[in-house]
Amino acid sequence: MLSLGETPVTDREDTAVPRAGDGRTSAFLAALRSPVPPPFSLRRYLPLPDGPHQGEPAWQERGIDADQTNHSVVVGERVVVKWLTVPAPLPHPTLAAFAHLTEVGFRHTAPPYAALTVAGPSGTERLLALVTGYLPEARDGWEWCVDEAEAGRTAFATTLGRLAADLHLALATLPSTVGPSSTGPSTAALSAAALFGRAVGALGEALELTDGADGAWLRAHAGALEAELKPLAAAADHTTIRIHGDLHVGQILRWRDGYAVIDFDGNPTVAEAEPYQPAARDVAQLTTSLEHVAQVAIKRRGAAPSAAATWAATARETLLTAYRAGLRAGGRPELLDERLIGPFEIEQECRELIYSARHLPRWRYAPMGVLRTRFTEETT
Repeated sequence: MLSLGETPVTDREDTAVPRAGDGRTSAFLAALRSPVPPPFSLRRYLPLPDGPHQGEPAWQERGIDADQTNHSVVVGERVVVKWLTVPAPLPHPTLAAFAHLTEVGFRHTAPPYAALTVAGPSGTERLLALVTGYLPEARDGWEWCVDEAEAGRTAFATTLGRLAADLHLALATLPSTVGPSSTGPSTAALSAAALFGRAVGALGEALELTDGADGAWLRAHAGALEAELKPLAAAADHTTIRIHGDLHVGQILRWRDGYAVIDFDGNPTVAEAEPYQPAARDVAQLTTSLEHVAQVAIKRRGAAPSAAATWAATARETLLTAYRAGLRAGGRPELLDERLIGPFEIEQECRELIYSARHLPRWRYAPMGVLRTRFTEETT
């Protein structure tokens, strides 16, 4: 077992990560005040808040119930340490995002402080922990946005659209951004074919994994669903930027001083996803999450389906209007390819069904509710 100072930090996957209240996370933060010994490395972004220091009383620790894939510990109501339950090999998308967003001054996120990595015996480096600022009174979108849906309020969507635009304007300046000016026709055409093939593959997997009445409905609409995906095959000249990769309302915190986007780890359910994709990918996931919020409001809050559908449609259009305006104000309206939004939304619903079948069966009502509502409205 490796150690960092007096803190029992390890790179072994069979060792339990620190838990809230055991004092290890607070001790870890104190150890970061000193140089980090090999084989550990620390990438520093913004200065850590002062304290706790070694030898001083530890800050109080508590967990975050909503964090499921990994384990986050809030320390002293100032810092959040996300311990990866399985150390992730580098390169890791969060590290590049943290460095770049800090460099360009993007402030609509939890302040990134540091990332702890460790070099293994073979020389491979893995990510162990991410250290960010704590946002007081923060609630994620699966809470606050459902409240908005239940109340029928949509003004928030303007703020979300501007936030997404600001994020993409910042990420678009990351090196390796490519587009029509830097890719040849054959590369772009292959990229369009890859987008379409990936989406059709998601549809096929959703059809295979969804059973019962929902599966029958999907099979009956398979042709219509695939037709909705076809514009992807023709989008040979789309612009590609570094995207968030898992942008839904659950990644948007409403806190004491406003809104913040978090979690730049990428989509944990899509292993082959690349960090550089059309901006419309993020936009579509964000808009579909608004429709999922409407389904949650129906199921859990007793909202009328017609009212929830109207709320979702209004919130979606409000968000898109603000997003387009934000890109125009930043001088980059070409970042959004309108042709891709609808197809990516359909693909996202297929991926939600795949996620439900593999990890969370009770979630299936949300993507199925969206698809049934959308095709019912189109038929009407």
